[in-house]
Amino acid sequence: MNTDKRPAMSLRQDVLLERDGGLKQALWGTLLFAVIAIVGLFIVKWSPYWHKAHVAAAVHGIGASIVSGKGVHPEAVGLHAGWSYTLAYFKSVWQAVVLALLMGASVQAFLPRAWLVKALGRPTHSSTAIATASSVATMMCTCCTAPVVVGLRRAHAAAGSALAFLLGNPVLNPATLVFIGFVLGWKYAGLRLGLGMVLVFAVAAIANALSKDEGVPVSVPAAAIETRGAGSNMFAAWLRELWIELYTIIPGYVAIVFIVGALQAWLFPPGLELHASGIGAVAAISALGTLFVIPTAGEVPIIQTLQHAGMGQGPAAALLMTLPAISLPSIFIVRKVFSARVLAWAALCVFFSGIVAGLIVML
Repeated sequence: MNTDKRPAMSLRQDVLLERDGGLKQALWGTLLFAVIAIVGLFIVKWSPYWHKAHVAAAVHGIGASIVSGKGVHPEAVGLHAGWSYTLAYFKSVWQAVVLALLMGASVQAFLPRAWLVKALGRPTHSSTAIATASSVATMMCTCCTAPVVVGLRRAHAAAGSALAFLLGNPVLNPATLVFIGFVLGWKYAGLRLGLGMVLVFAVAAIANALSKDEGVPVSVPAAAIETRGAGSNMFAAWLRELWIELYTIIPGYVAIVFIVGALQAWLFPPGLELHASGIGAVAAISALGTLFVIPTAGEVPIIQTLQHAGMGQGPAAALLMTLPAISLPSIFIVRKVFSARVLAWAALCVFFSGIVAGLIVML
């Protein structure tokens, strides 16, 4: 009788050992992700922004406009303008881009898939709230957030959660809100925060509604703890995901930034920003703000420079909402993990948020 029980006992022990090993791998993977995220964000975001906030409070400015410097006229359309803007842009964001690529690969290789799906995989308000709260801590620009969003979607995060993280990073960035308050005025900071929350949750709700047929898991059993591999296999998966990000994201990303930079004089004509008024001007400025690409908080010196030259409050509010929220390069980066209609609705919502912001301050 004892000999009959021993195989069953041995089988149960093997199952328990396998479960314990999986849990251990999950914990190690989560720890690795946390170290990369926390150390990276402290170096790239938290510490620099802490010091910049003191500068903004003291001098009521955070630097020159990346579009036009200390003047109001961008460089003339051409290859030199594209090259100059690309250098200035990536000089400002390269550290954040590196961190975003590392985090995007880590989401897929290190974080337990079932745990991630439980937090962000449901098309619900609670998943959207978790993603939004996470975005407040990472504080990246839209293009630097995009590789992380790609990782989240490939790990089966819901469309609404992923888009809430994409938009929440630049729009609800607490450091940028502080910069806006000290440089442009606290009424602009309040407007950005209020409309930003509406924008993030509205886009998430629309994305979830449009993505119901994508088959994103709604629930995962508690025992289903999945990692992408064990030990060296986990690091191999991480390196593979990092390489995929590099060759699928970077070339097109750089090319689009160059093209947008080359055309910045057409996108930011002083005759529009400084002299036009009314709903038509606000709509036009909202459109260019939705397409253009800037580094984190880049909208603050751009708006400050244009306001000193005479730009009205309506166009300023439109740029405040649209410039950071989304851009052509960020849409390019996430194009394969969202449907075209979801991205189109997200861009439209950003565009209309600029119009609403402009109308609010004009009224």
